[in-house]
Amino acid sequence: MLTAEILARIQFAFTVSFHIIFPAFSIGLASFLAVLNVLWLRTRDETYLKLFNHWKKIFAVAFGMGVVSGIVMSYQFGTNWAVFSDRAGPVVGPLMAYEVLTAFFLEAGFLGIMLFGRKRVGDGLHMLATAMVAIGTLISATWILAVNSWMHTPAGFSMGENGQFLPEDWWAIIFNPSFPYRLVHMVLAAYLTTALVVAGTAGYHLLRDRTNPATRRMFSMATGMILVVAPIQIVAGDMHGLNTLEHQPVKVMAMEGHFESHPEGAPLILFGLPDQEAQEMRWSVEIPKLSSLILKHSLDAPLDGLDGVPRDEQPPVAIVFWSFRVMVTLGMLMLGLGLWSLWARFRGRLYDWKALHRAALAMGPAGFVAVLAGWITTEVGRQPWTVYGHLRTADSLSPLDASAVGTSLVAFIVVYFFVFGAGTFYLLRMMSMTPGTERMGLRDGPIRTAGITPGLSEDPRERSD
Repeated sequence: MLTAEILARIQFAFTVSFHIIFPAFSIGLASFLAVLNVLWLRTRDETYLKLFNHWKKIFAVAFGMGVVSGIVMSYQFGTNWAVFSDRAGPVVGPLMAYEVLTAFFLEAGFLGIMLFGRKRVGDGLHMLATAMVAIGTLISATWILAVNSWMHTPAGFSMGENGQFLPEDWWAIIFNPSFPYRLVHMVLAAYLTTALVVAGTAGYHLLRDRTNPATRRMFSMATGMILVVAPIQIVAGDMHGLNTLEHQPVKVMAMEGHFESHPEGAPLILFGLPDQEAQEMRWSVEIPKLSSLILKHSLDAPLDGLDGVPRDEQPPVAIVFWSFRVMVTLGMLMLGLGLWSLWARFRGRLYDWKALHRAALAMGPAGFVAVLAGWITTEVGRQPWTVYGHLRTADSLSPLDASAVGTSLVAFIVVYFFVFGAGTFYLLRMMSMTPGTERMGLRDGPIRTAGITPGLSEDPRERSD
């Protein structure tokens, strides 16, 4: 039965899934643009300038879509999760306000200069603006991850008589136990996501023309980034998992599929069919004791299972179990792509190995899928809690009828697929154009209001930055 709670959770999952892919892309892309701009200023190599002008327009569209989708989510705190907003508001509210006052204002203040100001403000100020936009995206991620991490590992608060979470120590709230691990894991995921998109785009163009210098440079930079970041991400993910085991052991039990406790070493379940009703893993393929080795660094280390957790405190195991495996599998494929590109580079075939280019193109969306799988793992794995161990999801809901939530959910689905479907199509269309294309469907300058004409020193036929 689709209750108001389930529909509200589906609605938030739907909107956050659309939202997160755009910041995951724009965080990495902003840093990529800053690197390209630095390389252009230092070398005056036109290739870097072509790549900067190519990707800045894609960034502008992705950034705008991320802002719009994020605004929708914030309204849901009031419409669907009013009890959560009331009780956790004293902690969550200021942190989200800091994100707006620092990151969003910083990005908004310098974005126009980055997009349109190269010939208007000079190289130095334009570089500063580009760097500020990149820093702004990282600051934004910091505040949002601080909020979300606090919901997983709450600290630095006391409970008021009215049931509200009252801040006592802001340092403890912001730098809660899971925050450093989650921030590093998410930022690295954003960099990987961007590198895969850039590599996939370059792979597409290399399959059509292997001689374009901008395409070759783009592919070299992106695959190099994948090679460096993918193994670091695997290590960061392992450290994040160990932190989760310490503070949210039930989530790890669901991720591993351990319905039973293992006092003498737990197996690593590669695949299986979780049966939560029967509290068992069916048709499992296991490697004996490897889970204990990974999580406790000892083959014989004991690991608790869900048999010691009340049924009403267990997350949906099947969702967490499979989303975790999707994320890990894609992470291994990313590492494989990076190593393949290294082998091709050593052999002098980086730009003419078609199989590698096709693989890069196929892996282009893998970063988005991995990010979604990771967020599903961490958010569904937190259930049945909104604030872990203190506020249940069922107790966080607004007093709404299921029909009201269902109606708004249908409206979201229709509008999102129309608006963001069109936006995504437009992004793909711009990516399909060769770097250096003069017109990509966007004006190369700010839109002028009625009655404003170009200045005397400005040729209206030359809008390109």
